[in-house]
Formats: sequence, structure tokens, C-alpha cells
Amino acid sequence: MKIRTGTLAQLKQKGEKFACLTSYDALTAQIFDQAGIEVLLVGDSAGNVVLGYPTTIPVTIEQMVHFGKAVTEATQSALVVVDMPFGSYELSSEQALASSIKIMKETGADAVKLEGARPEAVKRIVDAGIPVMGHLGFTPQSVNQLSGFKVQGRGDSSGQLLQDAKELQAAGAFAIVLEMIPAQLAQRVSDELQIPTIGIGAGLGCDGQILVWTDFAGLSDRSPKFAKKYLNLRDSLLEAATSYREEVRTGAFPTEEQSFS
Repeated sequence: MKIRTGTLAQLKQKGEKFACLTSYDALTAQIFDQAGIEVLLVGDSAGNVVLGYPTTIPVTIEQMVHFGKAVTEATQSALVVVDMPFGSYELSSEQALASSIKIMKETGADAVKLEGARPEAVKRIVDAGIPVMGHLGFTPQSVNQLSGFKVQGRGDSSGQLLQDAKELQAAGAFAIVLEMIPAQLAQRVSDELQIPTIGIGAGLGCDGQILVWTDFAGLSDRSPKFAKKYLNLRDSLLEAATSYREEVRTGAFPTEEQSFS
């Protein structure tokens, strides 16, 4: 069954949690889709974990289209959401709409995601028939303005975050990612919104959870506090690569089984 934005709304109404992972390529997308992961986010985190950038800021819309098309082509059931990268929507609502149209037309994705309290841009895109996922709390594209990777929504700023979430909902967002905010605040936002919330470092109270796949699979050399490693892929790949090199060096690979006559 194809997961759609309405599917997530129904899950929230029934009190059923859903899972999300990032993906940037066809192979992982196919695996996660087969596992039943409801949402695949083609995140601009690809800038960090695929392209090696220190932040997500250098990522271009052309790169996001490249990653998004690969994921969409390999996915049958999951809802595919593509991040709008820094610089593709900040100038105006018209720029945001043009960027979202480009992403949707060239990737075949189901929705786009943008960061920050930008209800005008969200409304402009939604009015054109494109589903939009919001993103509040710690927003990686604003890492310089936020003075680093810091928890957001503490103290007096909690009320503003709740208000921002309500404004995004009113503008037509179908879901909102809540990143690195206190669990109590995330629970309150989730309770007061009709649309689903998706937590990353925001506790159990959200309607769904998302992780960067390289963190969840233990491929990253360093993972954030809120991530859980479900396997240690980094060590497994290191062991396999070391064994391969040794077999090549000693002539143990290839054998007759891997050769043609």
C-alpha cells in the first residue's frame, strides 16, 4: 500500500506511531521500503554523510534532485519527502514555489520539506498542490545563526515554537519535524496539533520518529546523543575491507570459483 500524507494523519488519529529514515540512494531506499518504513526523507544531510561537507549549507538544489530521483525510483510504498536546501526558498514565497516545483517535477517525490517558521512560503507551495513538511527546533541550515548544535525551545522560547508550529499547520503543512527540543515541549506540540509531529532528539511524545540512516546503522564515526545504533555497520565494513585487501595481497582472491574458463 502506498503511504500518503493522509495515511500519516490517520495513524495520528488512531494513536499509531510511524518510522522515518533518511535515504540518498536507490539501494538503501529499496531496503528501507521493504522494511515498511513509512517515510523516506531525502535529507540535505547528504551534504554531511555523502558529500563530506561540514554543514548542510553548501548543498544545491541540483544535488537534491539527483539524490531524490534515485530514492523515488527505488521506492514503491514509502512516502518520499525531499529537503529544500539552503538558498532555495529564503528569498520569497515565489522562489520557494519555483524550487518545490523543480524538485517535484524532476524527482517524482511525494512532498518537500523546508526549515523554519515560514508559513507564507508553506501556504504558497501548498496552494499550488504540493505537500509540505515543516521543520522546527534545531534547524541545521541555521547552524551558524544558532551558534552550533544546541537544544532549542527551552525557557521562554517554548511558547514561540508552539506558536510557529500552529502557524505552519494553519498554512497547510501536513507534518512537522521537531529536532532537538525538550521532550515535554515536543509532547505539548504533538498534543495541540492535529497534524503529525516527527521527532529527532525530541523524546517519545512525537507521532513519528526519524533518524539519519548512517547513524541508525552505525556507519558514522560519530553519532548524536539521540541516535541509537541498530547495528555496527562501520566496524563490519572495516573488517570486510581489511580481509579483502589481505586476500588480494596474498593471492587468496580471486579463486577458481570467481574466475572464468
